Amino acid sequence: MPCFAPLCVSAWLLLLALPARTSALNESVDVLVLLPHNDSYIFSVSRVSPALEYARRRLSAGPFAGVNFTLHYMNSNCGMEALFALVDVPLDKRPELIMGPVCEYAAAPVVRVASHWNIPVISAGALASGFSNKQPEYALLTRIAPSYLKMAETFAAMFAHFGWTDAHLIYHDDKEERNCYFTMEGVHILLDGQYDTVAFAVDPKDSAAHFDEIFKIMHSYQVVIMCLHADVVRDVMLKAHRRGLTNSSRLFFNIELFNSSSYGDGSWRRGDKYDDEAKAAYAFLNTVTLMRSTKPEFVDFSLEMRKSQQKTGVDNCEGCNDINMFMEGFHDALLLYALALDEAIKSGHSKKNGKEISHRMWNRTFEGIAGQVSMDANGDRNGDFSVMSMTNQETGTYETVLNYFGTNGSFQIMPGFNSERFILRGAPKPPTPEPTNKSSGGLGLSAATGIIVGGLLGTALLLGFYFFRKNYRITVERRTRRELCDGKHRQLREDSIRSNFSAA
Repeated sequence: MPCFAPLCVSAWLLLLALPARTSALNESVDVLVLLPHNDSYIFSVSRVSPALEYARRRLSAGPFAGVNFTLHYMNSNCGMEALFALVDVPLDKRPELIMGPVCEYAAAPVVRVASHWNIPVISAGALASGFSNKQPEYALLTRIAPSYLKMAETFAAMFAHFGWTDAHLIYHDDKEERNCYFTMEGVHILLDGQYDTVAFAVDPKDSAAHFDEIFKIMHSYQVVIMCLHADVVRDVMLKAHRRGLTNSSRLFFNIELFNSSSYGDGSWRRGDKYDDEAKAAYAFLNTVTLMRSTKPEFVDFSLEMRKSQQKTGVDNCEGCNDINMFMEGFHDALLLYALALDEAIKSGHSKKNGKEISHRMWNRTFEGIAGQVSMDANGDRNGDFSVMSMTNQETGTYETVLNYFGTNGSFQIMPGFNSERFILRGAPKPPTPEPTNKSSGGLGLSAATGIIVGGLLGTALLLGFYFFRKNYRITVERRTRRELCDGKHRQLREDSIRSNFSAA
């Protein structure tokens, strides 16, 4: 009717004024989230789930409102529970997406099965170098956090830029989750072959037992790279300082990816009588950590995460209240999947086509909660890392002096950077034994005495050689049997991620 014409025109103009929808998806997506229930992990369900829920709310209020994500949280611990949780899902209820696990030995079997079932897996963990070889076992794994190999690019770039020639790698190996083992594996892979590199494993239960050997090796190397518990880093730096090893001829680095906020806030301080000495030693220690964001959206996200932790009453642990890369990573994982799903559906593919969706998550750049996220062609996130150094030796405070951008392999020099700190003056030679006094050691014996002594020594050597050969055969046989057994055990462990660092 004519009287309704103005109303129709007004309604049409109003629709034109509304923002255009960038996606017309109408899909329900079941997501299986495999994370530990144990809150001693900084990537536990209690800590990461608020980040996932935050991402889901953002997506539902934006262009992906038609996508309904249903998140099912299952306990992964850091072992086989993750695999059991996956295979126990009935065939008709298999998820379209798996998030996690984080721990290497939990992630490996899950990713293998998921890849076989054509289910994409996105994790902010599984950072070991063995996962970089995607085909065929880890074909549908997308790593939304920078791997240890990506972190190691920071060291490779510094070695090439500053002309360093050798590295002494020291790391904790608990034979369980092996975080420092896999961290240092990435460094070893990129440095070994181009530079003189030695790796030394330390038992976390008795770190001090290895100190003598550590410092004996340290005398011969210019660059020391550590992945150790914070208290052990302090012990190493104190003892190195007392032995005169903290000087312009040697550089010390500590790798700390998960709790970077503690650095620059007196990580050397313990409130004991060694604090002043530790502060002086830490003046020679640099820390490599993930670059932190100052993006306004990330500040809001951080406030929301802290509020969620306070509401849930999560028990405190070292670094647990920090907004870590796992929270950030899993948030961005949901966004990345939504982008890839949208493209796949528009291209005529099903949400069940895990291979197609996975490949659409790779080799792309998008805006994450903390800034731009760059995924390489292998489905691994390029990483941006910072080098922190003590810039005020009176207060003992740290600040970022150097940033490394993994996307283009470039450095950003910060105001606090001191080039003299990173230029080595030449490593001192290892200490040599005291010279023997020329008047001692038998050089004054008479010729007759020398002949007698020589004869006795010769006889003793012949007898010793006879018994040595007899016992040597037995010892070799025993060692061979033992090494065969140990080798089988190690192979069972390392086969889980195809690690090659154990040969180092």
